[in-house]
Amino acid sequence: MKILDEILSQSAYSAEIDVPIEQIDIAEWLFTLSEAEYQRCCVPDHIGAGTTTTDDGRCMSINVEMIGTGLVVQHYVADEANKSYCRMNSISDVFSANGRTQINVVWELIAEPTSDGRTLYTNRVTSHPTDAFIDFLKEHGLTLKGAAQARQEASSDHNRRETPLFAASIGRRAQARMRGGLDRV
Repeated sequence: MKILDEILSQSAYSAEIDVPIEQIDIAEWLFTLSEAEYQRCCVPDHIGAGTTTTDDGRCMSINVEMIGTGLVVQHYVADEANKSYCRMNSISDVFSANGRTQINVVWELIAEPTSDGRTLYTNRVTSHPTDAFIDFLKEHGLTLKGAAQARQEASSDHNRRETPLFAASIGRRAQARMRGGLDRV
């Protein structure tokens, strides 16, 4: 599977978390996120989530969600995962009215300190076409420009809605960890 340099869509949204950066652990949150909490972070788009590892032991997050009118199954592998930054990379299966194809999605979860002792969370999502996606477009008489425009609109809308909910969830997880209770977060 060849990933192409073109960008299908790119968006970044931010939300503040009322917790100091020292208490934030994005990687821990991401790889212990319950399916129910994932679903709450973008109702009704988020359908299911789980974690596993690749054959070579890298952390992986599996997410199933609706992006616009497409059902997307993401197989995010951690390129980098630490307390303040995760870079997840997925060859994602996309199911549309025209059938199934694949795109490359890079998901970056970023935490930065603010001047008032809080944390700014940024959720950045960039998608690239694959050679399979280009073949899919040709097969169905679709253009890359049209597909990119539709993907940009749908992905940006989804990211705008999920970012503040992810930030709130990360904040609840940090507060629960500070209290010593991680039961239902």
